Amino acid sequence: MSMSLAELFDGFEREAFRLETLDDYSGSGNTAAYQAFLAGCPQSADYNESWINELRGHTGQGKRIYRVHILSRPLTPYLRFELGWGYRKNATGGEEFFVLDTTQHPNPLPGVPDFWLFDSAHAVILRYDEHGAVTERETLPAGRAREFAANRDIALAEAEPFEAWWAKHGGW
Repeated sequence: MSMSLAELFDGFEREAFRLETLDDYSGSGNTAAYQAFLAGCPQSADYNESWINELRGHTGQGKRIYRVHILSRPLTPYLRFELGWGYRKNATGGEEFFVLDTTQHPNPLPGVPDFWLFDSAHAVILRYDEHGAVTERETLPAGRAREFAANRDIALAEAEPFEAWWAKHGGW
């Protein structure tokens, strides 16, 4: 029996890695915050607070939560929101972010879908519709985890830490 994404996230022991490949996840939730961002409103103090608390629960136990986003510039409005509001706020909970910028370099992982990888042992593929809403979460057989660990390693080798990337490219 395979475990769900929620079960894997609740039960991982060492690390949870996420690969993001889309330019727009606006259909996946927190649409009110995205609309506020687009309207030029300031970020509310409690933005993403439940996620921050969950992150702190894991990172406070010495667990690592980190992600790489494959993207190119210019950033879409959604990416400006995700990086400018989401990443910067979520980092306060201990989540680590990396950017694999393909603006001037080819994508080393063409066709690799979004996924979560837990403890290098369990992979979950995420599929989205054209509006960036999740349509499917597929927990893969354990034997496929090695393939996704290799994708993680490639992404990390090609990416740079978010804060360094943001210092160079974050202004708009």
